[in-house]
Amino acid sequence: MLRSFYRSSQAAFYITLLFFAAGCGEDPRFSAQTQYLGGVYGNALAGPPHDTVSYWDGDSVQGKPSITISLREQRAYFYKSGVLVGVSQLSTGREGLNTPYGHFSIIQKDVNHVSSLFGDYVDSAGKVVVPNVDATKDPKPPGAHFQGTPMPYFMRIVSGTGLHAGYLPGYPASHGCIRMPEFMAENFFKSVSVGTPVTITN
Repeated sequence: MLRSFYRSSQAAFYITLLFFAAGCGEDPRFSAQTQYLGGVYGNALAGPPHDTVSYWDGDSVQGKPSITISLREQRAYFYKSGVLVGVSQLSTGREGLNTPYGHFSIIQKDVNHVSSLFGDYVDSAGKVVVPNVDATKDPKPPGAHFQGTPMPYFMRIVSGTGLHAGYLPGYPASHGCIRMPEFMAENFFKSVSVGTPVTITN
């Protein structure tokens, strides 16, 4: 009887240990979705970003450019005549400020674009008084003025929305724009022209 109890207890211990060990690992459904991606236009931590997705191989490839963006994957795919030459990690519009989906084209390029809608209210010394404002909705404090958010390598696809270099926290966080790592925004920017087709899928 004692031996039977000992074997049952030992088996229960090993089963519990197995479940505990299995529970300590990362859930593969979410582990790739929460990495910090860094960037110079946010509060990036020192050290290299953990972006293992973005790459560019398009400099030596000729052909008609096109871009496909997957909101679900938070990735942009750059093609030249149907050949994939680059992939970029993204941060698109957060809930309530969703990035539109459909068929668009590049309608404007501005290498040093500054937002006229989103930014901060700052005082005369440039100190931020109210951060992260929408100039069309948030009241301006007395003595403050609006300072737009820098959006380098801006590629507009529709009024108020475009692709540009920006902060990537690893999830949708923008006001609707499509943020990219700076090196990818630069490569996309130099490879598109007004009229380049952009398809955004959900």
